[in-house]
Order: sequence, then C-alpha cells, then structure tokens
Amino acid sequence: MKKYVWSAGVAAAMAAGLVFMAPVSTRAEEPIPGGVYVGSLSLEGLTEKAAEKKVAEYVEDKLNQTITLEINGSQVSANAEELGLSWGNQDAVGDALKNTEIKGNLIKRYMKKKDLEVNPVKIDLDMDVDQEKISAFVNEKCGTAVTEAQNATITKQDGEFIITPEVVGTTVDIEATKNSLNEALNGEGTDGIVIAATVIEKEPDITAEDLSTIKDVLGTFSTDFSSSGASRSTNLAVGAAKLNGHVLMPGEVLSGYECMHPFTVENGYRTATAYENGRSVDSIGGGVCQISTTLYNASLFAELDIVQRQNHSMSVNYVKPSMDAAIAGTYKDLKISNPYDTPIYVEGYTSGKTLTFTIYGKETRPANRTLKFESQTLQRIDPGAPAEQVDNSLMPGQKVKVQSSHTGLRSQLYKCVYVDGELTERTLLNADTYNASKAIYRVGPAAPAAAPVEETPAAPEPTQPAETAAAPTEPAPAETQPLGPGYEYGPGMPAPTEAPAPAEPVPAPAETPAPVSPAEGPGGE
Repeated sequence: MKKYVWSAGVAAAMAAGLVFMAPVSTRAEEPIPGGVYVGSLSLEGLTEKAAEKKVAEYVEDKLNQTITLEINGSQVSANAEELGLSWGNQDAVGDALKNTEIKGNLIKRYMKKKDLEVNPVKIDLDMDVDQEKISAFVNEKCGTAVTEAQNATITKQDGEFIITPEVVGTTVDIEATKNSLNEALNGEGTDGIVIAATVIEKEPDITAEDLSTIKDVLGTFSTDFSSSGASRSTNLAVGAAKLNGHVLMPGEVLSGYECMHPFTVENGYRTATAYENGRSVDSIGGGVCQISTTLYNASLFAELDIVQRQNHSMSVNYVKPSMDAAIAGTYKDLKISNPYDTPIYVEGYTSGKTLTFTIYGKETRPANRTLKFESQTLQRIDPGAPAEQVDNSLMPGQKVKVQSSHTGLRSQLYKCVYVDGELTERTLLNADTYNASKAIYRVGPAAPAAAPVEETPAAPEPTQPAETAAAPTEPAPAETQPLGPGYEYGPGMPAPTEAPAPAEPVPAPAETPAPVSPAEGPGGE
C-alpha cells in the first residue's frame, strides 16, 4: 500500500513538471509555477531573470501612463514626472521573487507547487506620488476649481456699520488625494488612471455673524492739535487712516508701528517735529506719537489688554503725564490686544483740529460701572539755565531760540473703577520719568574791544574878533537798524551800522547732556 502511494506521488510530481534528482543548475532555470503575481501581473512559466525583466517593463508602463484628476467636474491630466511618481519597493520585489524559487527534494517541491495553487503569492508594488508635487500641480493647474475662503468685512459709513458676508472656499485635500492615487497606481491596468480629487470646503476665519456683535462704544478718546502746522496735521490724518477700520478678533494683537510704518514721503507723511535723544528735531512722520497716545487712552476706557506701551523721553502737551504712548520703531511701540470673546473695531480719524479714536464691540460690562484715570505728578525737575551755542553767522548780541525748555517730571497713572458712583478699585498702571531739557539758543560772537585813541597836540587858537564864536555842530546819532525776525536784542545794545569783523567763537557754557536713547521719531509735540 505504501509503495502505491509513493509511486502515485512521484507520478503526480513528474506530471507537474518537477524532475526528480535533476541537476542543481537545471533546477535553477525552472520556470516559476502558477500562483505568483507582482501586482496584477502573473509570473507563471517565467524564469527568475525573465520575471525581473517583465516586472520592470510592467512598472515602466505604469510610470508612463496618464493620470487624470477630476476636480469639481473639471479634469486635468498629469504625467509621472509632474506628480513625482516613483517605484518605492524595487529591492523588496526582487527578494520576493527569489523566495518563490522551488527548492528541495521532489516531495517538497511538489508540495510547494500544490500550496501555490491554493494560496497564491501576490507581491504588491509600492507605487508612490510626491505630496509636495501634487500640491504644486493642484495650485498651478486647478486654479479655477479651487477658491479661497473670504472673510466677512465691516466698514462704518455715515454712522452705520455695513457688513459684507463671508465666502466659503474650496480646497483639495492633498493627503486624501495622494492616498487615492497610490491605490489606483497599485491596482490593475496601465492604460491610464482617472480619479476624483478629494475636495473639501474651507471655512473663513471671520463670519458675518461674528461681526454682527460690533454695535457698542467700548471706549473713546480725543486730543487737540490746534497748535500744529500743516505738515504735522497731515501726518495725524494719514496715520489715523492707516489704523481706521482694523478688526481684532478675540486674542489678536494690533501694533501701532506695524500699521503706520514706513514713515516716508511715499507713504503720505511729511516732515514735522519729533523727539530724539532728549531734543526736538525734524523727522518725516513727526507727530504720530499723538496718534498712539490717543489710541492708548481709548483702549484704556475700552479695557483692552495693553501689551506694550512706553512714555516719551520728554513730556507732551496734549495729555496729562503718564497718559502718553510713544512710537520709536519697534523699540517703543503701542500694542493692544482684544480680551473679549467677540471682535472689536478700531475707528480713527481727524476732524478740524481734533484727533479721535473709538473702540466698538459688544458691551458686557455693567451699566452702573464707570472708569476714571487719575494722573499724579510726584516731582518736577528744573531744566536749568539755557544753553548757548555761538554762531558766527549772527551779529554780536543776536540770539535765536533753537529749542524750548522742558521741565522734567516723575508721574503716575491710576485706573479708578466706580460702581454707582463709589470708588471700588484703584490700580496703578504707569510710573514714568520724563527728562528735563534746557532751552537752547544760537548767539552771535562777542563784540570786539574798542581800539585805544591816540592824543595829538592842540593847535594854536586863531585870533577871533570880539564876538562869541559859534558852537560846533554835534554829529547826528547813528540810525538804529532792525535785525530781522526771529532775533532778540542784547540788553541795552544799539544796533550797529556796520557788521564788525567776526571775533573768535566763545564756547557755550557746560551743559549736562541728556541721556542718550533711540529716536522717538516720528513722534513729538
């Protein structure tokens, strides 16, 4: 019986094409049995080398096929290079082919073949596309099918808020589309692939519903600039317009410097007075510190979060001490943040000679709660005697003011909260020091010393007739000449008829230098 079974197995093995006791070199060239696949490609009947060649050709066909993406009904085609298509597991496929070789004695080889018939070996191809190239392809070729989300906007016209609704955008989910492409590439066929890109809606960050909560005045403040000239007035109008209309969502921060810079003629600004190193100088954009100061006080009344604020190096005249906010690049800036759960709207404008900022939003504070801000001056610092700078272009005794004096200050600002008229909270906000600054004059050189007069012998008196001689006529006094506008006369000094030769310069009296700090311009008085 055993002999019969063994003979039957040998016969079956021989019928299956397996040669018992065949030389090793012959067995190595035996064809791959049925049941071995790479992707959808059957390798039955191929030797290992022939199988490797056929797989390479199969992959090449896949790499060269056209890939079509459908996006919102539109179709765009791409090739392998555009999408970064590659074969990622070439070495793994080669190793798998080697493992399909049937080795061993007749019985083992026969049993493996029968096993392949029941459990085929399927080696997956790892075809992959580059996600960055897909993204670039979609952005370049699918512009009409992809739309950007648009935020709702709000403007204030004729005292009313006007809201433009948001627009929902569409975008391609690159990760999901890549996965669909890979799945299609690793499937059957090499005649082209058509897949639908995964399109998702992109919601805007700001909706009309969000902006509809902007109705109430949270805080407002105005400052006067009636003493400003045309250039400074222009700077205030230009800078305020660049802040006007800004919407801050909850937690967002607004920077006065970032909104208003660059301070250039091309950006609408003119040259006006600013502070620099404790002195008044001319600077393009001079005066914009009054904008940041006015916005700062409106923000205090709106109870926004003050992220950054610095005082000027010298006091200003449009608010009380410790209520100012300087702008000097990013070193001195005003930054405010929205602490509320709803958006706020910043309104800024000039009207006549008044600058106004108002913060709008949704009022949630009790109606019986009011705010006051109390400025306290702790110390005044005398600027000292004026400093004089000799200017040989001036006449002796002439004097021209270069800079007015500034009294130094130490001051504090308190926030006071009242409920039903009763003080319930008093909080220190600022403690500031403002530098003293001397007045500065340009003065003419000292008058030259008078030359000594030489005495001459008296001439003999002529004989006169017996009558009174006529009194000699005295010369008329020199006519006083005006020195021109902007100059001050020295005490008791007559105006000379001729300009004397310039004298050696007299050095200005010693002056305590102001502390050096970065320019606060544009800014100023």
